[in-house]
Amino acid sequence: MQVSHALPTTAAASSITFDDPNLIAHAGLAPALQLAQTAGLHDLLGQHLTLAGPGSANAAAKATGLVAGMLVGADSIDDMDVLRHGANTKLFDDVRAPSTLGTFLRTFTHGHVRQLDAVAARFLTGLQTTTAAVGSPLLADADQILYVDVDDTIRQTYGYAKQGAGYGYSKVKGLNAMLVTATTPASTPVIVGTRLRKGSVASAKGAPKLLGDALATLKRTGTGTGTGTGAGAGAGAATGGGLVIVRADSAYYNHAVIAAARRGRARFSLTARSNPAVRRAIAGIADDAWTPIKYTDAVWDEDDRRWVSDAEVAETTYTAFTGRRKAEHVRARLIVRRVKRLNPAALGRGQGELFETYRYHAVFTDSPLPMLVAEKDHRAHAVIESVIAEAKDGPLAHLPSGKFQANAAWLVLAAITHNLTRAIAALAGTTHRRERAGTIRGKLISLPARVAFSARRLRLHAPSGWPWQSGLENVLAAIVEIDRHQPVVTRRI
Repeated sequence: MQVSHALPTTAAASSITFDDPNLIAHAGLAPALQLAQTAGLHDLLGQHLTLAGPGSANAAAKATGLVAGMLVGADSIDDMDVLRHGANTKLFDDVRAPSTLGTFLRTFTHGHVRQLDAVAARFLTGLQTTTAAVGSPLLADADQILYVDVDDTIRQTYGYAKQGAGYGYSKVKGLNAMLVTATTPASTPVIVGTRLRKGSVASAKGAPKLLGDALATLKRTGTGTGTGTGAGAGAGAATGGGLVIVRADSAYYNHAVIAAARRGRARFSLTARSNPAVRRAIAGIADDAWTPIKYTDAVWDEDDRRWVSDAEVAETTYTAFTGRRKAEHVRARLIVRRVKRLNPAALGRGQGELFETYRYHAVFTDSPLPMLVAEKDHRAHAVIESVIAEAKDGPLAHLPSGKFQANAAWLVLAAITHNLTRAIAALAGTTHRRERAGTIRGKLISLPARVAFSARRLRLHAPSGWPWQSGLENVLAAIVEIDRHQPVVTRRI
């Protein structure tokens, strides 16, 4: 592909002029903000945010402005200027300058960030209710099984101006962001809770509290409604509203996280730390108890009807946390995957191995699912890494302020933006539901259009032949159907 005409090379004969006041670059932002308004975002911000001081006025408009900027790809405060072009002021009210939004973020205290957390939790409930009303729920089939994943990441920072920056487990200087996500086999993850912490913090610090809040939020959405009890390995969590399983890696393998999961009537599936007690339990598994699984380079043997694989799975019963008082001991399943050591460097010097050696990966869980299913489901915990990667490719490319609480508020707004993007994808149809946030932005939000008025009505004229027109039409039809039952009072978006 090449240009059909040579472009002029002199400034006087430039082929591009920036002089059309009726064009916008992100027409898909209109239905996105309409959906956010219908799901209650503006009202929730007005009800729960109690900011005071210079720059705090009209907090709802400024917060939604930050969400709008993140929706179209802004990853810093200065990037919010992307909203101030062409006919945007005709289509949207309260478009604020980046400096105004930066001042607004710096008014946040810890208490105000917690208020914003409350807004994010209730907005997720609104999105689930709103999308479910038109048959495209944000968390589809959550009444069957729901996975709740916990993980954290270091967002690298530079210089000495960032409050709270430090060196953590990754040996990288930055701030630590902990996320809790929820997903089902039929949907992509949404962010249920976030917490920004100092860069030097241990991964599991504050995790039980955040996990408890996230499970409570899911119950309000009508999804996390398993009826397991706190005692006895979460018995009964598979009945009632569906099975809820909390998944995390070995950094969260502690009694407090399991206790929080059980208080929330959820099951747990945690990567077990390799300690002497776990190694003894693994050594006690009989040689004939191992089952080959479909794994990297596995081959299906038609004659024996089994996988020929370098990976096998077995399970045993294990009691964890025996150093605590007896009432706090946890007895559950220890599902172990072993993989042959194929790296010659791991075999030592001298002659080759006389016996096969393995690497062991243990999962401590009270999941009622069959062994192979439970082990495979636990490996799917890595789905939270895709959420973290999407966030770092979007709003979390930077933590833009030197103020810690401003960055904490930015993280919560990034979670709101992620969930709104996922709701747009759910309404757009199955072909968009599993796409990455950047792909959704490019197909459904960053749509160029021309604003026109006809018979006192505003219309957007988009390019003909837009490949993803049907997805955007699905979103618009769903919003019309939603508004038919829940009309929006204000005329403008």
